Amino acid sequence: MSARALIVIDVQKGFTRHDVTGERNNPACEDNVEKLIAAFRSANQPIVFVKHKSKSPTSVLFPGQEGNDFKDVITGTPDLLVTKRVNSAFYGEPDLHSWLKAQEIEAVAICGIQTNMCCETTARMAGNLGLDTWFVLDATHTFAKTANGVKISAEDLAQTTAVNLSGEFAQIISTEEAIEKIS
Repeated sequence: MSARALIVIDVQKGFTRHDVTGERNNPACEDNVEKLIAAFRSANQPIVFVKHKSKSPTSVLFPGQEGNDFKDVITGTPDLLVTKRVNSAFYGEPDLHSWLKAQEIEAVAICGIQTNMCCETTARMAGNLGLDTWFVLDATHTFAKTANGVKISAEDLAQTTAVNLSGEFAQIISTEEAIEKIS
């Protein structure tokens, strides 16, 4: 099997501030992320950690505060640590796409926070760059969102992301399926 990089996006403590019952979906996300990290390490597959460093001093992800730190499930040293200030891990430092090409990696698995934001944006770009992309839906989570006076639940947003990505940009799979495929 050729290499498939696990891209773990923004699993940072600041998001815990928004973990309100009914506002967040998928309470198993962090456990599934932890399982993926362990499985990819065991299979000697590359792991990329992505950290959002907000430009806004009022953000829970602003550097220099606890909210910017990784959650406890993010352990060990990644093969690459990308820091970013926008939604896509492909617009971070160091350059993720250049690193993948240099390592001759043409396949990725994406997990993390938030499903419909940074995870979806990264998956769309991965697909557009021609990477064989797995979107590990049950290893992501998001929060309810209100726009134009309409509130959409976190679960509906996650399922909409799955529909948006499926086939066109990524293959939607579960943690169990991803582990089985790399083992």
